[in-house]
Amino acid sequence: MDELFFQLTFFLYVAATAGFIVHLISLRNGVEKIAVYILSAGFCLHTIAIILRWISEGHVPLVSFHDTFSFLAWAITLAFLLFQAGHSVRALGAFVSPVISVMMAAGLMHPRQVLPLPPALKSYWLPVHATICLVSYALLTLAFCIAIMYLVQERQIKRKKLGAIFRRLPSLETLDTMSERCLKIGFPLLTLGIITGSMWAESAWGSYWSWDPKETWSLITWFLYAALLHQRLTVGWRGRKSAYMTIIGYVTLLFTFIGVTYLLPGAHSYAL
Repeated sequence: MDELFFQLTFFLYVAATAGFIVHLISLRNGVEKIAVYILSAGFCLHTIAIILRWISEGHVPLVSFHDTFSFLAWAITLAFLLFQAGHSVRALGAFVSPVISVMMAAGLMHPRQVLPLPPALKSYWLPVHATICLVSYALLTLAFCIAIMYLVQERQIKRKKLGAIFRRLPSLETLDTMSERCLKIGFPLLTLGIITGSMWAESAWGSYWSWDPKETWSLITWFLYAALLHQRLTVGWRGRKSAYMTIIGYVTLLFTFIGVTYLLPGAHSYAL
């Protein structure tokens, strides 16, 4: 049953993505609201799918790549809906929803079978650490999407090509402020995720840090975001530099999340 809800969720997310893009390029009023309703409906079905998956697995569904991609898509959707309610940035959906759809598609591409938990994962740290990390990833995804929006808007202004997209996107100053707010919440959560991960490692393997590839790249990612926030808060970095650094940080984050498991397997490599 959870598979049916997951597939229905995927189709709703794709439909919402189409609606957001039509809204962005056509200036048709009301399309964005319909897309938000569709995305919200998908989120509700997605929540049910995760709950049913949890019941069928007998443990929190955050172990396999199918489950982590699903939960990350769910968390990004929740973060977007909450952010949209507070800021009402209509164009943001056209940049965030494709990422959500890609995450769901990645989940569909990975095996769905329920596997027994390895001994190291039979811990209360699993839901704590994994949830914190994936929620931080969701907020940093928003920051990444906003950085893309910033560069698109800046390019249009410089080329003096003020088309439909320009009229949909907020000002550069607003976009920069939005990105900073996401970073200020996402980075502390990323930090907390690394701390809880090290505490879990100590209880499971007797060592807080073993320089496993996942741990090493998590630290690299942390330093990139720490440097970005330091430059923003102390040096006054704004605009294009910050946007590029946000994108670099997010690419590194994705490599840590996905690439390390495939290319640099270690103690953190479990079911794919």
